[in-house]
Amino acid sequence: MKKAMLVVMFVLAVAGLMMAQNYSSPIDVLGAHNNNGRGCAGCHAPHSGSFGSGHGGKADAGSYALWGQDASPLYGHTIAFGDSGKYTELLPSTITGGGTEVGGILLCLSCHDGNVTPHNMMADQSYEQRINLLKNTAYGSQPIPTLLGNDGTGAGNYTNDHPVGQLANISTTTPGLVWSGTAFSVTSGTPYAKFVANYGWPALAPGKYSSPYGVTTGGKPYVVCTTCHNQHVMTVYTSTAASPIAGDGGGKFYATYFFVNGPYDPNINNVANTNAPSTTQFCRQCHFGESNEGNNTNNITTVF
Repeated sequence: MKKAMLVVMFVLAVAGLMMAQNYSSPIDVLGAHNNNGRGCAGCHAPHSGSFGSGHGGKADAGSYALWGQDASPLYGHTIAFGDSGKYTELLPSTITGGGTEVGGILLCLSCHDGNVTPHNMMADQSYEQRINLLKNTAYGSQPIPTLLGNDGTGAGNYTNDHPVGQLANISTTTPGLVWSGTAFSVTSGTPYAKFVANYGWPALAPGKYSSPYGVTTGGKPYVVCTTCHNQHVMTVYTSTAASPIAGDGGGKFYATYFFVNGPYDPNINNVANTNAPSTTQFCRQCHFGESNEGNNTNNITTVF
């Protein structure tokens, strides 16, 4: 009887893992960034930059990645993030020339600021919540805002937002997470390697086309919006050989929400205390001191 029970439990565990690896989105994966039917052109105007999208901002608003929104109101602004605003970020004075602070912060805020920039097409409510894709009732009944600088808590308030920018440094002392000065790597057999085996490191692993973080002139890595978010895929995270999830080898599909750049499923609740939810594990990539593996506990696997 005990042997049969163990077999059933093993089959169920494997079935749950396979379901996670083969997740299929119930909606178009671009989700909210379909921009009420405008599609890719809502951000990337094929011609004439912000003029081509009907916003008509300054001429240089279209000089980076076919950008179709007007970022000019944000140029040169200093924004104070988190913890009473101690993480200040001076935004670039132009988008010409690009760079991580442009593509990873400034262009995101050209839509998501809501205080300095126009609201554009944004409804200021989480898309997943608005279309009833978010089923977890723990989120409450109030709209989850998508505008940061104008979120209903005071004009220009960024102190309740996760820090980004050159002062929001990623720790380079995490045991097993090695910083070379340009990229992260993981040393096998270390506490961080055990965390990667139980979850992964999708927000910090070197990307196929770009690094998901910025690097200061002093060689320190720092968080940008696109460290935690993939603006092009809202509902699915696809693992790769360079960034496998829980050792899956790459090429597997996992549920994610809010454009999070990794497996992140808040609809899976009531997770047993012998496992960890993906919503907790994602944050532990950087906040490793609060992880199981950072506290000598290595057998807590992730529920995806």
